[in-house]
Amino acid sequence: MSDDETGSAPAGGEAPETDGGEAVPDAGMPGPEPGERTSPQGRRNSQGIRIDPEVEAEHEPRRAVISAIVDDEPGVLSRVAGLVSRRQFNIESLTVGPTTVENHSRITMVVEEPDPGITQIERQMAKLKPVVSVGEIREDAVRTELVLLKVRGEEPEKVHAVTEMYDGETLDAGPRTITVQLTGDESRIDDALDAYRQFGIIEIARTGQTALARGDTPTAPGEKPGTAGEPTQPDTTTHR
Repeated sequence: MSDDETGSAPAGGEAPETDGGEAVPDAGMPGPEPGERTSPQGRRNSQGIRIDPEVEAEHEPRRAVISAIVDDEPGVLSRVAGLVSRRQFNIESLTVGPTTVENHSRITMVVEEPDPGITQIERQMAKLKPVVSVGEIREDAVRTELVLLKVRGEEPEKVHAVTEMYDGETLDAGPRTITVQLTGDESRIDDALDAYRQFGIIEIARTGQTALARGDTPTAPGEKPGTAGEPTQPDTTTHR
């Protein structure tokens, strides 16, 4: 049986002809043409999630310190860092250390994001199984960091004077280099680094901020005092 008898479309997907020799356009899908369709605005992150530009523009980024109590499990730090970085949130610093409760550690994270991003970080971290409790630390919290600083040693007396000015400690001194330890809040550390630059800074190692809430306020929601003999309990309150 021939193509004319079966009514099949010619090869190559061309539109069939009518008796008059004119092409009949393919009906296709109903709706507007591709060029007439409206496209959603905003960029997508690496997971393909579209970010609303209006929501993004309404909230100015701010620095936030987030504290989390986690179970000591292999890879817990990489899981937390990976979760935050996959969502394209920027981690300025990340510290981890033991707490008063056995088999628990505290993670302190500094991020700079708009309020919706900070809330999302807390909510996503709370979903991780090793995370017992997580929440943002208030602005009046006690914050500090440690810095090791190696500078050129041509002027040891001047270096020592700056170290004393900022309550630092000289850990190593040789004919060519001097290594100093500094502790304090971020602004004080930055001021000290500016003072050391006159000698020539060779290397810097900064731990990033670690912090505790003031007074009787728990640093992470549900966290109990070490003398209570009770472990931290999960708390649904994340934004404080």
